[in-house]
Amino acid sequence: MTRDEIKKLFQLHKSGAIGIEAAVARIAGLPSESLGFATIDHQREARQGFPEVILCTGKTPAQVASIAKRIAAHGSILLATRAGRDHYKAVRRAVKGALYQETARTITANESRIVPRGRGPILVISAGTSDIPIAEEAAETARVMGNQVERLYDVGVAGIHRLFGKTDRLEAASVIIVVAGMEGALASVVGGLVDVPVIAVPTSIGYGASFAGLAPLLGMLNSCAAGVTVVNIDNGFGAGFAAAVINRERENRQAGRP
Repeated sequence: MTRDEIKKLFQLHKSGAIGIEAAVARIAGLPSESLGFATIDHQREARQGFPEVILCTGKTPAQVASIAKRIAAHGSILLATRAGRDHYKAVRRAVKGALYQETARTITANESRIVPRGRGPILVISAGTSDIPIAEEAAETARVMGNQVERLYDVGVAGIHRLFGKTDRLEAASVIIVVAGMEGALASVVGGLVDVPVIAVPTSIGYGASFAGLAPLLGMLNSCAAGVTVVNIDNGFGAGFAAAVINRERENRQAGRP
């Protein structure tokens, strides 16, 4: 049950159209749903403002399709991450209107339910072209959560003039996500230029001594720029979700909402 549905239920109860026991029964009706191999948390949207997201890694196409069908049937926005073509083909058969973003590896559905929100644009920056798949995962996550998303790709420190020529884009952003592999220095550079939250995403892109993303992770964690926070290696989804929550809270404070 979504927040809007709960509010509507309260209004019905206040008007006398529905009794207290019936209202409680509706709220408690579908807290979770077991499929045997998975338990779907249908109340997550009411708690966190966004439905449960499917991580496709380790799941068969049939399992992903079954979970997606139940989430979509509940009326919720569907987002599945780390999806392959086989996952999408199975979901497409089960969920009408399912869409696949190949670079981001995401599946979405019920996009008509996306509500625009956020104080301003979320800017996703990648250090290199090889980092774009993780950057796109972050961008798609933030977009499906209702945010305006802008992109600035391939502006790493090896040619830092490419970034300095786009300072107007940095200044216009409400939250910035920086995706970088190798040594991960771009997050510190961006963090030193802006006065908004910066979320750093280390990627596993790099040569041997980058240790599959450990070098940029440690570099970002040791950033000398204030205001830089770090998610796990290749965790574009986590960065996109966190940026959306930050942007939502900044919007709420600006509008004086609780």
